[in-house]
Amino acid sequence: MSSYDALAASYDGLMVDGSYLKRADWLERLFKKSRIPVESVLDLACGTGTIACLLAQRGYRVIATDVSEEMLAQASAKAAALEEHAPLFLMQSMPRLRLAEPVDAVVSTVDSLNYLTRERDIRETFRRVYRWLKPGGQFIFDVNSPYKLRRMDGQMYMDETEDSFCVWRTFFSEKTRICTYQVDLFRLNEDGSWDREFEEHRERAWSEEELRLFLADAGFAQVTVTGDLTLKAPREEEDRLIFRATKL
Repeated sequence: MSSYDALAASYDGLMVDGSYLKRADWLERLFKKSRIPVESVLDLACGTGTIACLLAQRGYRVIATDVSEEMLAQASAKAAALEEHAPLFLMQSMPRLRLAEPVDAVVSTVDSLNYLTRERDIRETFRRVYRWLKPGGQFIFDVNSPYKLRRMDGQMYMDETEDSFCVWRTFFSEKTRICTYQVDLFRLNEDGSWDREFEEHRERAWSEEELRLFLADAGFAQVTVTGDLTLKAPREEEDRLIFRATKL
């Protein structure tokens, strides 16, 4: 079972603290700083498509990719409510990204790139993003910081809605710099019984220095790193880092 297959149907309800509207507003602010006008956007690893749909509602022509068929099914159902400008959803892994034509901007939100735990995969992803981005276009993404992933070692978190209950157990390995999330999801059936499903997720703690190097090697320039939803440099104890890189 791939990541988020079991969680797909309950993901939006469990992620109410995702601040997607604020994140979409922030992306629009950055689009206005682009060297080229932003009309077409790729949402890389789009999940259930919340950001893709919010950007589409604002008039952008959106292509959205994800490796999970179940997450894309949720995204397509969400997009069906849009009267026009619905995103185009494609099932693709990040290191195998392939588009019909280049786009004006590429975004990836909510630590999707941390799921690339092998250096060759994140390097190939950056190369492919560079390939499918127009000259002057921005690549904007966020990652969970090494500080946050280390802090999660040995922790347990619980989320619940009226019809679901989720338990997250997290473990961090200093040797691999990988944080493993063990997820137990309980879903309420119409007859009052509960189903239980289990998933395991893994996120790699990539340092700012590593990501800057990978971006530069892929051809990107003018790399800027800030704290989450701010133009200020990240604090030492920053949970989420935002990267902006330009294809010159």
